[in-house]
This record gives sequence, structure tokens and C-alpha cells, in this order.
Amino acid sequence: MILRQFLHKEPVGVSYLFGCGGRAAAAVVDPAGEIEPYLRAAAESGMRIHFVIDTHVHADHISSGRKLAEAARAEYVHWAEANLAFPFKGVRDGEELPLGNVAATVLHTPGHTPEHICLLVSDRTRSLEPWFILTGHTLMAGDLGRTELAGSAEQGAKDLFQSMRRLKALPDYVEVLPGAYAGSVCGRSLSGKPWTSIGFEKRYNQALRIEDEAEFICFMLKDIPQPPLGAAELRAINAGLTV
Repeated sequence: MILRQFLHKEPVGVSYLFGCGGRAAAAVVDPAGEIEPYLRAAAESGMRIHFVIDTHVHADHISSGRKLAEAARAEYVHWAEANLAFPFKGVRDGEELPLGNVAATVLHTPGHTPEHICLLVSDRTRSLEPWFILTGHTLMAGDLGRTELAGSAEQGAKDLFQSMRRLKALPDYVEVLPGAYAGSVCGRSLSGKPWTSIGFEKRYNQALRIEDEAEFICFMLKDIPQPPLGAAELRAINAGLTV
């Protein structure tokens, strides 16, 4: 397993390159900014990028996903029912993206946005059990993603409650590699530590500890911060719905 984490400051976010060095297969998740760092990191690791994955249609920055996929001759991946105006590889819940000895299994986790997915990753050279999960803006260190950027805040919170039940069912040892950390507009109480674990968040993440759906929805609807500047326009650009 090879894993590289890229921390971004403008806007605050996290992207990842991971894969199987021995089989030269890699994936990039939630790329932002210039594409050269991803291409260079893959080449230096002896890997070729097979998949470029956006966990959701972003509302705080313009995604580099399509540009990187074209440059790397990789498949650009989104949830199958995402409303996009360009060709892409649509994936569904439970689908596996093969990367040699590394496997990434798609989990549909709506809430932050309806099309949001997470990627549960295992390294078969070590174990068939999952090692970590790439959670985008669904579950982060200290908080969950806001729910109103792509529709009704209440419906998003209802969806997120069910998504959290799925994530809480994962083993406590599974590491959480989120798409944001402190300073991001996509959460309220985010930690400056850009990774965590299922077990730690189950114990200390206030939102994740709520077991009652109505209480959870009320919690998620309180103190929603101002949306990112131009959020609707950025989502439209990232979906290819505007020029």
C-alpha cells in the first residue's frame, strides 16, 4: 500500500493518492488545485493513476478531477446517479474499484450532498479487513458535514443520520481519512488533526454520539454557518452545468 495525503489551505481541504505500488495502480480522491503534484507523486511511487474520484460535487472550490483524469488517461468517478452534464464512470453502493492488492469499496453516504460516497480501503497483502475509509465531507475529525448546500438541510440531515449508522457499524480500528479539517466551511467543530478513527469519533464526536434521529436532525440544523461564497455556482461548474 502506498498512501499520500495532500493538505490544501485555499480552500481548506484534503485530497489523497493511494494504491498498490507493486502493481502500479493508483487512485486520486478529491483533487484540488494544480494537477502536477498528483502526477508527480504517482510517478515517483511507480504507479499509474487508474481512477480519479470526487466523493461529491464540491461547493467550496473548483474540482481538478476532470482535468487530472484527462491528463492521466484515468476514469473519472462519481456516484452513478450524480447529476452531471459530462461522461463519467458511475459507481454504486458496494462496488469495488480494483487497484492490484488494494481494493476500494464504494459506500453511498448521502447527507452532506445526495450523491456523496465514501471509499472503504483494504490492503490484501496485510488483511482482507478494511484499513481505512476516505470519508470526504461526511465524517471528519470532530464533526460531520453540513447538510444544506445541495438541497433541504432537514432532508440532508435525515439522510446523514442513516449514513452515520453505516459508518458507526465499521470496526473501531478503521482509520478515518476525511476531506477537510479545521478552517473548512463544510463543518463547525473540526479538529486541526486531518485524520482520526471510527472508534475515537464514536466516543468523542458529539454528533456521532446521538442515537435518536429527531435529536440528530435538530443538532445538525443548529448554528449552520454561512455558505461558501458562490456555493451554488461552484456546484454547477463542477457538475458541468454551466460554462
